[in-house]
Amino acid sequence: MALRGALRRTSTWLAAHAPWSAWARHNTAFAAAAIPPALPVLAGVTVLAVLPGHNPVPLAAALVLCPLLTPLQRSRFRSLLGLDVPPVVREHRWWTPRGVGERLGSEAMWRQYGYHLVVSPLAALAGAAVVLGWAAGGVGATVYGWIWLLPGRGGTGTPGWTGQYDLMTVAGGLALLAAPWAAALVARLDSLAATALLGPNRAGELLRRVEDLAQSRAGVLDAADLERRRIERDLHDGAQQRLVSLAMNLGIARATLPDLPPEAKAVIDEAHREAKEAIEELNSLVRGLHPAVLEDRGLDAALSGIAARAPLPVELTVDLAERPGPTVEAVAYFVVSEALANVAKHARARRCSVRVRRVMGDAGTDLLRVVVTDDGVGGADPASGTGLTGLRKRVGSVDGTLKINSPLGGPTVITVELPCVP
Repeated sequence: MALRGALRRTSTWLAAHAPWSAWARHNTAFAAAAIPPALPVLAGVTVLAVLPGHNPVPLAAALVLCPLLTPLQRSRFRSLLGLDVPPVVREHRWWTPRGVGERLGSEAMWRQYGYHLVVSPLAALAGAAVVLGWAAGGVGATVYGWIWLLPGRGGTGTPGWTGQYDLMTVAGGLALLAAPWAAALVARLDSLAATALLGPNRAGELLRRVEDLAQSRAGVLDAADLERRRIERDLHDGAQQRLVSLAMNLGIARATLPDLPPEAKAVIDEAHREAKEAIEELNSLVRGLHPAVLEDRGLDAALSGIAARAPLPVELTVDLAERPGPTVEAVAYFVVSEALANVAKHARARRCSVRVRRVMGDAGTDLLRVVVTDDGVGGADPASGTGLTGLRKRVGSVDGTLKINSPLGGPTVITVELPCVP
C-alpha cells in the first residue's frame, strides 16, 4: 500500500510538471513575455554599438522609457505569475520639479534602472532561449515526421532509421523535458530580481509601515480622547443635571412638607442623601473621563484642582510657556491623578510635590516632563499591582517614558517625559 501511494504521488507530480502541463505553459508564457519590455533597451544598446560615432540618443531614449516600463513589468508579474510587486510610494508627481528631484535622489529609482538595464535584457535573452528550446525540441523530437519534406526527399518515402535522426529525436525529447524547468528557473530568478529591485526595499517598507502605524495609533488616541470628551459632556449636561434637579426637589419637599409622617420624612431624607452622593460620584466619574477645566483652562488649572482635592499637602509647580497637544495634556493629567491616588493609598506620605515643565530632550525633541515626589515609605513596584503598570501603558501610548526611583524607606520619585505635539 505504501509503495502504491508513493507511485501515485510520483505520477501526480510528473503529470503536474510535464511539458504539456499548465505549470509549463504558464512559466513559458511568462519567460516569453519578458522579451517585449526589453526591446527598447536592447535596441538602444544595439544601435549605440552599430551606428558610427556611437550616437547616444537611442540609449538616452531607452533610459527615458525605463520608468514607463516599470508598470508594464509589474503587470506582467501580476497577470502571469500572480506576484504583486508593490510600487514605491512617492509624495510628488514625476513630471513636477519636486518629483524629478525626489526620483533622482531616490535609491529605488536606481534599483529600477538596474532591473531594466541589466535584469530585463538578460531575462529577455533567457526567454528567447526557452522559446528556441521548445522549438528545437519539437523539431528534433518529430524529425521522422517531417524529414521527408526536405529538398531531395520528396517522393522517396521515409528516410529510414539512421543514427543521426535517432540522436536528433532523443535530443529533441530531452529538450522538451528540460524546457519547462528552464522556464521555471527563469521565472524564479526574474521574480526574485523584480521583488528586490522594482519594489520598495525592506528597510523602506518597514519604515513606511512604522509611519503608518504611528499615524493610525495617533488617530485612535485622538478618537478615544474625543469620545471621552463626548461622554463627559453627555454626563455633565444630561444625567448630572437630572440628579441635581432630583436632589433639589427632594430638598424642597423636605422643607415645605413638615406634616409628613416620620416614615415618609425618613424616606425623603434618605433619598436626598443618596442623590447628593450620586452627584458626588458622578462628578468624580466625569473628572476621571475628561475634566472640562483641562480643555477650557489648560493643564495648570486642572492639576490645581487635583492638588486641592488630594488628602495630603501637594506642592504644585507648572511652568509651561505654551500648551502641549490635547492628547499629551490628557495623559499628563491622568499621570498626576493616578500618581497622587497611589501616594494616598500606599505611600503613607506626609507631603508630595508635582513639577511640570517643558524641556529639550537629548535628540532635540520638545518634551513635557512631569516629576511626582513623595516622602513615603518607598518600595513602589510596577509588578505589584499598585497602578503603576497602567500608568506605564498610558505613558507608552504617546511614546513617552516612565522612570520610577523608589528605594525602601523612600522617597519615591516618578519621572514621566512625554513628546509634545503642538
